[in-house]
Amino acid sequence: MVSVCFYFQVHQPVRMRRYPVFDIGRDSDYFDHKKNEQVVKKVAKKCYLPTNRLINELIRKTRGKFRVSYSITGTALEQFQEFAPEVIESFKELADTGHVEFLSETYYHTLAYLYSKQEFREQVSLHKKMVRKHFKQTPRIFRNTELVYNNELARTVEDMGYKGILAEGADHILGWRSPNYIYQPQTSKKIRLLLKNYKLSDDIAFRFSNRGWSEHPLTARKFADWVAAAEGQTVNLFMDYETFGEHQWEDTGIFSFLEHLPSELMRHSHIDFRNPSEMARLEPVGKLDVHHPVSWADVERDLSAWLGNRMQQSAIQRLYELESYIRRSGDKGLLEDWRKLQTSDHFYYMCTKWFSDGDVHKYFNPYDSPYDGFIAFMNAVNDIVIRLKTIGMKSKALNSCYVLPPSIVGEI
Repeated sequence: MVSVCFYFQVHQPVRMRRYPVFDIGRDSDYFDHKKNEQVVKKVAKKCYLPTNRLINELIRKTRGKFRVSYSITGTALEQFQEFAPEVIESFKELADTGHVEFLSETYYHTLAYLYSKQEFREQVSLHKKMVRKHFKQTPRIFRNTELVYNNELARTVEDMGYKGILAEGADHILGWRSPNYIYQPQTSKKIRLLLKNYKLSDDIAFRFSNRGWSEHPLTARKFADWVAAAEGQTVNLFMDYETFGEHQWEDTGIFSFLEHLPSELMRHSHIDFRNPSEMARLEPVGKLDVHHPVSWADVERDLSAWLGNRMQQSAIQRLYELESYIRRSGDKGLLEDWRKLQTSDHFYYMCTKWFSDGDVHKYFNPYDSPYDGFIAFMNAVNDIVIRLKTIGMKSKALNSCYVLPPSIVGEI
């Protein structure tokens, strides 16, 4: 028996406005509220609402045999509450079926684990509370931002009580092994590791509408036959939920593909559907040792999408240097803004990669260039320093002018 495990990431960042240097010390509203509303309403109409309706119908038609799982970031849920409450209601309806599982992650979709274990734990706790509030579930499976993963993270998440964790089934960590099995992290005792089958997942998420692809058009029957031919315990299909209707537009046939996929998969008697917590009950076939962080981004499957150049590295380091001052200030507004600035998208926008990955980065980038994103971000960081000084926070670090380092200025 081979189980198909669908996992969808639902995320909307709180996008920054083009925050100019002239606003530093004068206007501490860093975010583009109009743009955020426009994007959330647009994606709700194109993706979230129609796909949720279709998923609900597929669960009903299959009498619960079809199952899916989601992790929805705190920033997305907050914006749904404000701009599109019907989206939350539609996810609640999915939760009520009893066949949809909600996973844990960082509330603000951050790289906090790499810089502050305290902040990481607090964000995961905030997210868990939000899931309980809306969906009446206590998550048992963890999914880190952008599937960033290593041994240390697995051990930390296990200590936090989670039964399973998701990661990218990257070739350089698997070697000769297959992503279609359950593994145990090298440094952990009980937690189970579920690996994305990136080849089959990306056939849907990235190649579906590519007319130059040798397998175009991708039909549900063809894809189901590929899955049926896979050996192992599970085929983990992990992707952004926005694949349906937003990244792959309706006129590509993506909704028709999804509508027919469960029945085509169920034609094969050895295939069923399971959620991640069900897969985590299986015995692992072996241990997997992952020292260096792996992610699901770009061809490298590493951290370079967010930390690959000096602008990105400087921006995130400067931001986390403020953590102790933010916490000691006791200012809830400062804490909220600081956390929204941690969202990984802001550093993604500063990426300077070229070729195919660069095209992907350009598509998601609201700025004219990565450098514009960096400057707006650092202007906001400088304003946060002024706000800290204004409420009486004092230190040598804050008293020194928080300007762009000369080495970074030279790159711009």
